[in-house]
Amino acid sequence: MHKTPNLSAPAWRMPGRALIAAPLLALALAGCVVTPPRAYIAGPTVAIAPPPPRPEVVGVAPGYGYVWIGGFWNWVGDRHVWVSGHWEAPHPGYRWVPHHWERDRDGWRLRGGHWER
Repeated sequence: MHKTPNLSAPAWRMPGRALIAAPLLALALAGCVVTPPRAYIAGPTVAIAPPPPRPEVVGVAPGYGYVWIGGFWNWVGDRHVWVSGHWEAPHPGYRWVPHHWERDRDGWRLRGGHWER
């Protein structure tokens, strides 16, 4: 005798459906990646002050809410190297704090740009 499943019963009471639903749910969630906003690391202290910022052509944002991340001078090896600005997707609830160089007693130190709540 074939018994018709009770469709109003919870999935845990229907082992066959639960066995199918669980792997499908796991597969669907496997593609979901939650990453924190990208952080930029502060560089070493250097004796040479960074040059003035370069002028940049900002252009049109690629989408609604995109944020312009301005270019900055990075320290690479033994010299300052310009890193061009770029558009970045919005991070709801966060604001962009730009890269900046600070003078301290030992020289200059790059403070990395970052998203801040």
